[in-house]
Amino acid sequence: MQANIYDTITSTILRELETGRLSWRKRWITNGLPLRWNGVPYRGINTLVLWATAENKGYNSPFWLTYNQAKALNGPVQRGEKGTWIIYYNTVLKKGATEDENTTQRVLRAYVVFNAEQCGQAVLDIASKRMPAPLPDAARIENAETYFRLVGADLRHGGDRAYYNIADDYIQMPLFGQFKDSLLYYATLAHEHVHWTQHSSRLDRSFGRQRYGDEGYAMEELVAEIGAAFLSAKLGIPVDARADHAAYIQSWLTVLKEHNKAIITAAAAAQKAVEFMDMRQPNIAEMVMEETIDDRC
Repeated sequence: MQANIYDTITSTILRELETGRLSWRKRWITNGLPLRWNGVPYRGINTLVLWATAENKGYNSPFWLTYNQAKALNGPVQRGEKGTWIIYYNTVLKKGATEDENTTQRVLRAYVVFNAEQCGQAVLDIASKRMPAPLPDAARIENAETYFRLVGADLRHGGDRAYYNIADDYIQMPLFGQFKDSLLYYATLAHEHVHWTQHSSRLDRSFGRQRYGDEGYAMEELVAEIGAAFLSAKLGIPVDARADHAAYIQSWLTVLKEHNKAIITAAAAAQKAVEFMDMRQPNIAEMVMEETIDDRC
């Protein structure tokens, strides 16, 4: 790689945070999760990077492909277009090890993809036929109700705050009617459910958190925001900015500017949180597939 991929990706997300746009919180209203050309959704940090790029460039297609894929489809990348760096993990033999020893390690690799709208007409024609049909609003909310009910968290309603109580292991939400609209209710519910996965009996996630507002706390909030975005995209829930968004964004910036791997760590933890909740659904056949070298595009 010509540049430190951690720095490159962190800078992309920081620009989003500093402008306050947070494209991963709104982009999926029309586009859903970014998709490889074979229809498999991207995972973790790649989802955030491609959402951010689509927001900045105004791309409406969720499909991304490599230069060679576009060329093979007779719709090559258009002259002057720049690609987007994303990452994957490759398993290789450790230096000095033999195949008989079976001593391997995971190595971070990067490659470039292009949105379908950066390619020729042949690619655009195929992409338009692959666009998923949007769910009707009523179905989206019913889908969310079913999903959260099957997760099985101890969910309580009342009061004027939304939070997860880790000591007593329950989620507290204001009454449904107290929210300005139903979509904000479900987006907030998604955020608190991601927090719920941190419990020691589930994913046991703490980031060394010791007190309110420290770096571990900020990291957990970043995980919850990213996880809520992933989950909302899965369920078809548009996400509005929360009232306390400004306070959270400052804590995220502090963590990210001091630790260039923070956004990748947070996105990976968010992905695990959503997959943990997916496992509580009766039909897991459509769960996001593991990213491999063969299907990464």
